[in-house]
Amino acid sequence: MIIDQDGTISIITQEKATIVELVKKIQALYPKFKKNNIIVCLSSLNNLGLQDIIEFLELSNTHRSSKQSFVIVSDKIDLNIVPDEIVIVPTTQEAYDIIEMEEMERDLGF
Repeated sequence: MIIDQDGTISIITQEKATIVELVKKIQALYPKFKKNNIIVCLSSLNNLGLQDIIEFLELSNTHRSSKQSFVIVSDKIDLNIVPDEIVIVPTTQEAYDIIEMEEMERDLGF
C-alpha cells in the first residue's frame, strides 16, 4: 500500500495485498485519513469482482457520513453491478473531479 497526500486528498494505491488486507490496513490507519478526502487506486489489479468492491462499503459509508469523499479508481469492474453507495471511476482525474463536485455540493449545503 502506497499513501500519497495531495492537499486534503489522501491517495491510497494498492500494490500487492489482497483487497481484504488493504481494507484492514486502511481501517487500522483510518484516524490518519479521516479528515481528508480519500482516493483508493486499484488500477494495478487485473481482476475485480463485486465482492471485492463490497469490502469497501462500510469504510465508504463511514467516511461519506463524516462529509468527506471516498472514491475508488478502477477500470476493471462493471459499474452497473456496483452499489450506488460506492463511487467508482475509471481514472484518477475523474476521482479528483468527483471530489471537487462533492466539495462544491457540501459548500452549498446539498
